[in-house]
Amino acid sequence: MSTTVPSSGLATPAPADHAGSPEARAAAAGGADVHEAAAGGADAPGAPPVRAAPWEADPYANALRTGRGPLFLRRSDGWLLPLDVERWCSDAGSADLSALHRCEGPVLDIGCGPGRLVAELASLGHRALGIDVSEAAVARTRGLGGAALLRSVFDPLPGEGRWGTLLLLDGNIGIGGDPAALLGRAADLLGVGGLLIAETAPVDVDERVRVRLDDGRIGTDGRTAPAAVRGTEPFPWARIGTPALLRHARAGGWLTADQWGAEGRTFVSLRRPVRERSARTSSQSAESANSTPVISSQLPK
Repeated sequence: MSTTVPSSGLATPAPADHAGSPEARAAAAGGADVHEAAAGGADAPGAPPVRAAPWEADPYANALRTGRGPLFLRRSDGWLLPLDVERWCSDAGSADLSALHRCEGPVLDIGCGPGRLVAELASLGHRALGIDVSEAAVARTRGLGGAALLRSVFDPLPGEGRWGTLLLLDGNIGIGGDPAALLGRAADLLGVGGLLIAETAPVDVDERVRVRLDDGRIGTDGRTAPAAVRGTEPFPWARIGTPALLRHARAGGWLTADQWGAEGRTFVSLRRPVRERSARTSSQSAESANSTPVISSQLPK
């Protein structure tokens, strides 16, 4: 799970180590090459300055490195949403598999976190790529042998308009705090008839909030340590239950493919709406279709 922000709020991707790097294999194998990203990534000439992304703050990075919490999303009113770090850092469970077995074609895992889903998809024979704005998450995913890029979903991405399935699990339907905008971006990334699989909140909720990461540490005066001590900054987030997601999806022209529950978690799968793509995506897709095969030197630096 990771929040993503427009490219002005994203750190630049790490360079590929060699031609057989996980991200090169996954992107090239699925026809989802990295030409677009190499041509227009966050480090391209004229790109806006980069700054640290919210999920690179110490509490999240530390939790992924240790594989355990506590870790929360905290609203300004003090309300806490516990984050299941231990589950994210373990192997894919049966609820995860209920979603992964529905995947079709090459898969993009948005907010891949520590990489359990990307690794499991690879073991199932899928071509899969994870993206995340946290260096710790990308490093852990690659350590599992998965393919991952340090990217925001709102930045130029490999294979735009050709992905078979997008994953928004572990609360990632909340990315950016604007479900309609996220669904619109997802439609640009998917190929015709592509599938979006999203995990929803297990209650009927539709809220936009500003939250910050909180590891529950207590200050020396007995109160929760201030955000500045923990290195966190508030960022927009959304909590969406199944009824609310279906309302947003219908408004955007998506078709409901399925909805189900497993181990107390709830999921929805949606078919990409049939509509004209944005001029930007159409241009990128045409450019990519005419591009030569990609080698590691063309990967984002």
